[in-house]
Amino acid sequence: MAQEYNRNPAALSALSPEQYRVTQENGTERAFTGEYWDNHEPGLYVDVVSGEPLFASVDKFESGSGWPSFTRPVDVHNIVEKKDFSHLMIRTEVRSAHGDSHLGHLFTDGPRAEGGLRYCINSAALRFVHLDRLEAEGYGQYTALFTKEEA
Repeated sequence: MAQEYNRNPAALSALSPEQYRVTQENGTERAFTGEYWDNHEPGLYVDVVSGEPLFASVDKFESGSGWPSFTRPVDVHNIVEKKDFSHLMIRTEVRSAHGDSHLGHLFTDGPRAEGGLRYCINSAALRFVHLDRLEAEGYGQYTALFTKEEA
């Protein structure tokens, strides 16, 4: 049975001012200031509003940008890409599909061997679930992402 993820009004009211600004007002945190830009622990990054799974640490890489960067989402159905014409440029905005949270932007300067994409994501839009807590927090089906690297 697939878990349902939706915009959670209780989660919205629990957001910090920075989390609210980023996810609800399309903000961007300052580079090298977010909680997860330098996180190297194994685990899953989920939408801070809906809890939907977005990215895995196995797809995280050091981009030098100051934001968490990933080569791919864990489930393409949990990501929505939209054209962003702000700041006098054309970019691809990344939002969560069910929570409708602004997450960050998608660029084509990622690792070529991994497809060339860089999902540049604000830490404030994410909640990190450590590998040791996946089962307890209802994300047990994602543990396979971490065991395939060891094989």
